[in-house]
Amino acid sequence: MEQQYDGTSRRRLLQAGALGAGAVVAGGVLDGGAASATTSSYGGRVDTEHPRFTVAVVPDTQYQFDQDRGDSAPLTATFEYLVEQRSAENVVFVAHLGDVVENALASEFAQADPVFKVLDRARMPYSVLAGNHDIDGSKDDSRGDSPYLRTFGPQRFRRMATYGGSTANGYNSYHVFRAAGRQWLLLAMDWRPSDASFAWARAVIAAHPRMPVILTIHDLVYADSGVAEFSDHGKRVWDQLVKDNDQIFLTLNGHFWPSGRLTRQNTAGHDVHMHLANYQDRYYGGSGMVRLYHFDLARNTIDVETIAPWILKQDPARRNELAEGEVELTDDVNRFSVPLDFEERFAGFAPVPVRPARPAKQLVIPGTAAYWRFDGPVSGQVVDQSGQGNHLTRVQLAGGAPSVSAEFHPEQPGHASWLFPGGKNPARGGYLKTVDSAPINKLTFRGGYTIEAFVKLADDGQDHSWEGLISRLGTGRDAGKTGSDPDEPVVKLGFSGGRQVQWAVYPLDRNDTFTNWGHEQVAGQWFHLAIVNDGRHSVLYVDSSELLRNPATPSNGLATVGKPWLVGAGHYANEVDQGFAGHIGEVRIVGRALKPSQFLNA
Repeated sequence: MEQQYDGTSRRRLLQAGALGAGAVVAGGVLDGGAASATTSSYGGRVDTEHPRFTVAVVPDTQYQFDQDRGDSAPLTATFEYLVEQRSAENVVFVAHLGDVVENALASEFAQADPVFKVLDRARMPYSVLAGNHDIDGSKDDSRGDSPYLRTFGPQRFRRMATYGGSTANGYNSYHVFRAAGRQWLLLAMDWRPSDASFAWARAVIAAHPRMPVILTIHDLVYADSGVAEFSDHGKRVWDQLVKDNDQIFLTLNGHFWPSGRLTRQNTAGHDVHMHLANYQDRYYGGSGMVRLYHFDLARNTIDVETIAPWILKQDPARRNELAEGEVELTDDVNRFSVPLDFEERFAGFAPVPVRPARPAKQLVIPGTAAYWRFDGPVSGQVVDQSGQGNHLTRVQLAGGAPSVSAEFHPEQPGHASWLFPGGKNPARGGYLKTVDSAPINKLTFRGGYTIEAFVKLADDGQDHSWEGLISRLGTGRDAGKTGSDPDEPVVKLGFSGGRQVQWAVYPLDRNDTFTNWGHEQVAGQWFHLAIVNDGRHSVLYVDSSELLRNPATPSNGLATVGKPWLVGAGHYANEVDQGFAGHIGEVRIVGRALKPSQFLNA
């Protein structure tokens, strides 16, 4: 087994929110596999940390290289397109699925060689494997020398930083590329791997135990009946390589047509997505069609599209009738999405490490007015970690009391929360309020403020419309404000009947209420919430993302009548009408505007 890349690397969090976006060179691999932002190994630039990236898949091109028949222009156009779109589509790797040529002739490989040099010159990483038309299809990969091997053997790939190694016979290879902040392994297996080559592949996977694996091979599934099934050889591949290797989550093959898809559970009980793509039966030998696999780890989805760049670049007015129908394939076997929870699917071999808890003293930054953490037992008082003395006391409504929960937002400093069993009609549950002597009761925050909370709304089917998360006792009327409804609280951060975030306050410089709106939050999911005011304007953030409906109207400070703040409740006319329903992890109030990089979830 020829080895070149040891595969050891530092894993970053798989969560899209934790991935730093930075344009780096796709093939620069330093420090045990971490992508380098300074080493220019490939020329064109991609972002290996961004949660969205593309793997391009090129199936059977054999009719384009068929003795004195064929035309290399379609495949040339495809490769030129991928190079041109590398940055825009974040193309990190190109995989050919075999049957490069029709008759396994040296003269045909001589025609194909310069086309693949389009990728070589651009330093675009790629893999090629042998299909049955590339070699003597009656033999396994111990067949010995061939024109294919002289053209697409290990010597072609050794200069690529993504190349990991090959079997001793040269017909099977593996490749490691970086995308979405982690390393991915791609196996390019021969038309008929020998038992020894399957053993080699299993050893490669074992040597890279934390990498997700994509298997490319020429023959695995077919779809003649409209539903994909294993071929006879595919059953052998499944048994020898796929079913017991949980790291293999996606397989790609050509050889058969029409295209199709099959999903099977492996022995670990996880889905393996097996896709067949082949267009040689279509106009112009497939017109150099390419499958684009758009991985999106932020959306937990792989979006797949099939296009013909050679036809796309033609003048639409001059395209012939057959070409016009091949620009893009939009049926459900050639354009589709695969929902895939990457973190969950890869947890068995590459679990995302839990971010360590952070002590409260690290989060008490300059200007902190109050900091409450719900990572201790439910008691009569929650200590203000800021040292300002703004302690909370518990108030019980009808019904159940808050309880300790081991759940927490993955970016939360404290690793626990309280579950508030609130409701209305009648008001029930429990809430907290600052002690009467708390200094924060009188603060007006003229210089700006930031209020943060980690929250998970209850998913209990009950009506919790207009519930309050954080509010301040005292009404507009109490503060001398006569606009809008003067019985509304001077400060309230809560949720509408549609679970939209609402920041509704009476500022110091306005006689009327001032409202920021968010979008509908999903019940049962943790999120980080922040409202930031710089002394002039207020901006609402969810998971550090600025929301839309933030007023351009100036707003300074917060009105107060010196009464307590409430956590876990709102009020109307100073009467608590319901308790909050859901989890609260922690709350911090800072007397200045913070940047998202300074939030508790940063």
